Amino acid sequence: MNKVLFEITEDNLETGMRGYPVGYCVTSSVDPQKGLQYCGRSIKEIADKQPQEVIYLLYHGKEGAQDEVSTFFTDLKKRCCVSDAVVAQIYQLPRKGHPMKLFSMALLLLDMLEKTGDYREDCLNIIAKLPHLVACIINHHAGWGETKKPDFSLNYMETFTDMVNVPDKKPTLKEAFQFFNVLHFDHGGGNLSAFVGKAVASGMESLYGSLASAMCGLAGPLHGSANQVALEFVKSVYDEVGDSATALTIEQWIRDRLERKELIYGFGHAVLRVEDPRATILYDFVKEHYKDHPLVKIALLLREAGPKVLKENPKIANPYPNVDAISGTMLTASGFAYPQYYTPLFGLARCVGISIQIVYERLETRGGKGTPIVRPKYLYKNRST
Repeated sequence: MNKVLFEITEDNLETGMRGYPVGYCVTSSVDPQKGLQYCGRSIKEIADKQPQEVIYLLYHGKEGAQDEVSTFFTDLKKRCCVSDAVVAQIYQLPRKGHPMKLFSMALLLLDMLEKTGDYREDCLNIIAKLPHLVACIINHHAGWGETKKPDFSLNYMETFTDMVNVPDKKPTLKEAFQFFNVLHFDHGGGNLSAFVGKAVASGMESLYGSLASAMCGLAGPLHGSANQVALEFVKSVYDEVGDSATALTIEQWIRDRLERKELIYGFGHAVLRVEDPRATILYDFVKEHYKDHPLVKIALLLREAGPKVLKENPKIANPYPNVDAISGTMLTASGFAYPQYYTPLFGLARCVGISIQIVYERLETRGGKGTPIVRPKYLYKNRST
């Protein structure tokens, strides 16, 4: 007998489908207290692993032995070069506007020029090509020149760090990119970008076209570009309070801002009821490597003062920092002070999880038939009455 999960009432309508169970996610889950887990493993357990090890876990649903991961990564390396034809087309795209537009267009170029039409093969291909693809997008948009070919001797994010032509590249940038990458691979099945990508794929669109739509979903300030917005928030705090700020200074600054009905960015989460464990990992990283950076000092003071003030409002379910509160500051301190590229970095990671989820929904659900086309019911409403 089927279990009734909950009753739908009128209050549940026009709420963005928040909390509605519509399927299964085989890659990750988000627990209100434990935070993000990849295939049952907490993000804290695997944050220090190499990206290819974590990709293996997400793709296969289990951890791989060293030789299994090595064989898997060797296969990815064979697929990792974006074709010269696609690279040439990327460098012809307009540089005006946000680079996430280039990201979606580049995925459509891959669809036109490189897709196999096999979801599983295209999944492996795009996972392998993402570092090269995003390096091309950033280098072109920033005007940083041509992009070198991937170096097969490097690991997944070392390759990306080597290809992106960041001026005055710092030695710690590789580690910062790797942390950011692993922490953003996936985040359950119902976040906007994942859901959009799977919904488009349910119409039998190709993997690349589905990911292009997912990246349009990721681009908005309430989703993927929240890290960019949160960084600008940290900068605005620093501009107002300067180097002499204390926890009490920041606490009063937050109270004054709330009094003016202005938003506090980087705090709260739709699911979590604790500090985002991904944020905790990055806070520890910046305290170890960049504790004297002025923006890091402000971010740490916000971490201390923000929850204290926000807890006073009973309507706030989660007054704690989320990953966006610190990720942009971490990238800036590591030498990548280019916030317009933080969402493409997010997309580089998130396309991995979304691709694997699409493969599951297209090829494995319902005994291999795949999920049917997404078609939620909408009720007619007469706005004139």
